[in-house]
Amino acid sequence: MRKLIALGCLSYLVIGLAHVVGGSVMEQMLDKYDLSYDDGGQWMMNQFLGFLVGVLISPFITSKVGKRGGVLLSLGLLTLGEAAYSLTPDSWGLMLFIALFAGFGFGMTESVIGAMIIELAEENGKANAMTQLETFFGIGAFLMPTMASILIKYDIWQVSFPILSALAGITFILWMTLSFGSIDDRIGYHGRANKEHVERETSAPRTKGWFGYKRAALPFLLLSALFFVIYVGVEMSFSNYLPSIMIERSGMTEASAPSTLSLFWGTMILGRLFAGRLADRVGYFRYLFVAIAGACIIILAMGAVGQLSGMLVLVGLSGLFFSGVFGIALVFANGLIPGMTERTTSLLVACGGIGGAIFPKLTGWMMDSYGADRTVWILGAFIIAMFVVLLAMLALGRRQAAAVS
Repeated sequence: MRKLIALGCLSYLVIGLAHVVGGSVMEQMLDKYDLSYDDGGQWMMNQFLGFLVGVLISPFITSKVGKRGGVLLSLGLLTLGEAAYSLTPDSWGLMLFIALFAGFGFGMTESVIGAMIIELAEENGKANAMTQLETFFGIGAFLMPTMASILIKYDIWQVSFPILSALAGITFILWMTLSFGSIDDRIGYHGRANKEHVERETSAPRTKGWFGYKRAALPFLLLSALFFVIYVGVEMSFSNYLPSIMIERSGMTEASAPSTLSLFWGTMILGRLFAGRLADRVGYFRYLFVAIAGACIIILAMGAVGQLSGMLVLVGLSGLFFSGVFGIALVFANGLIPGMTERTTSLLVACGGIGGAIFPKLTGWMMDSYGADRTVWILGAFIIAMFVVLLAMLALGRRQAAAVS
């Protein structure tokens, strides 16, 4: 199991790099093609449309080729997609087309590996295992802007894409060649054990409600889905446009602005080192409540502060509060809807993909129309809405927990 988690962590490192590479070189990409922020938002949206498709069909694909086969397919497409980005073709339309395949690759990889770890990890170690994966996601998201800043300085920012393609290819080879002992039978290429698991999840759909879920679980599931739409949408908008926001609001240079992403993801990493243990100790309810309440305060404060030093402090604090939300919320939701791990994980990650597709596009339009100042306030309003959803989600979660027990 340790070897599986270790390779899962490497995979999430690659996913983290893929998630933020666009935001790290956004300004240079827009300059190269002479485009607006709205066009950049379309690029982000296309990636997450591909992400959404990859996540939604991942249970079907893994039922046919097994979890390992699904990971190989997704990593292969990610490798090819980033290699195609490396060519930086003259046609912007072609870049938008490539984005669909790159997004499919990192979306399906995230969904399959996340569901695999939640399903196979020990009951009292699920939160810790997921936060380990999320920590390496954060490391990837931390390293990419730092690397991009160096490459931008020497005017070779396009090299970001072949580096990512090479890392994805190495990870593909490791998934293809490594053995995980007795776990191999459960994640094998042909999905024999996985097929039995899927059949158990779908064996009695007529006795259940929508999409195979019990009717009593649907309100909690729908609120959880809405929570993931807003959370991932806000996080991706904030992280992808953070350099542009810092340039407009604090006067940072184009070469130094991507380093603020490293600050954000650096504190994300720090928080994720302790998030799993902290959530296990204080409970998922309380952890999520404090984290989102803190994020509301920080983002609203960022709208009121314009000095560089103050904004850097708030960027760091925002990473701490956001750090464990995704992984803990995913484990929390799966714990209250037992027996549906792969389907629930796929559905919630897909909802995150919807947010990741829509919100960056919307944020790009807001940056063009209203500027960075108002955009930060609007993102703060979305986080307040997310906090309200969380309160309703936690209230229903208590009832769901009582029903499960």
